Amino acid sequence: MQGPMSATQDYLEGSLLIAMPTMTDPRFERSVIYLCAHTNQGALGLVVNKTMDSLTFRGLLDQLEIGSERTLPDWPIHYGGPVEENRGFVLHSMDYAGDEATLRVSPEIGLTATLGILKAMAAGLGPRHSLVALGYAGWAPGQLENEIGDNGWLHCPCDPAIVFEGDPETKWERALMKLGVNPLTLSTTAGHA
Repeated sequence: MQGPMSATQDYLEGSLLIAMPTMTDPRFERSVIYLCAHTNQGALGLVVNKTMDSLTFRGLLDQLEIGSERTLPDWPIHYGGPVEENRGFVLHSMDYAGDEATLRVSPEIGLTATLGILKAMAAGLGPRHSLVALGYAGWAPGQLENEIGDNGWLHCPCDPAIVFEGDPETKWERALMKLGVNPLTLSTTAGHA
């Protein structure tokens, strides 16, 4: 389990944030967030375990008037976070690097926020693994470090299988288990050793 960050500690870009049981903000309760950027200027991530009931991939393509000659799976659209909820992002495996707009977050995962990737996915030319999200989670400089120090979040190295595979409702428990933490043993009382 990772403790609070120190001033000399590396930034957490490419890691998973896991909400502690003390997280009472309903937007982040039991959330798993993939951190796409984390610098001294702040942080940006996407919630990877909450889907939107009202929208699917086919519905999004229809709204954007992106046609497809193929029959597409009705993939869920994820709630990426409370900031700019009408802005779309695609987390994906790095077998897709369609244009210079792709941000390589880690050797395995990239982030693209252009219509080009959605068009490629509709044509069957997209990445092997992807997660489409609307909105993002953002933190001002020092805010995420303070929230980690106040026991709001745990963090661990990313496992692409947690980001891209399995039922979104199991990702919180799976991320905790990656840390060796049984969710049933987590305390809802914050404190420092």
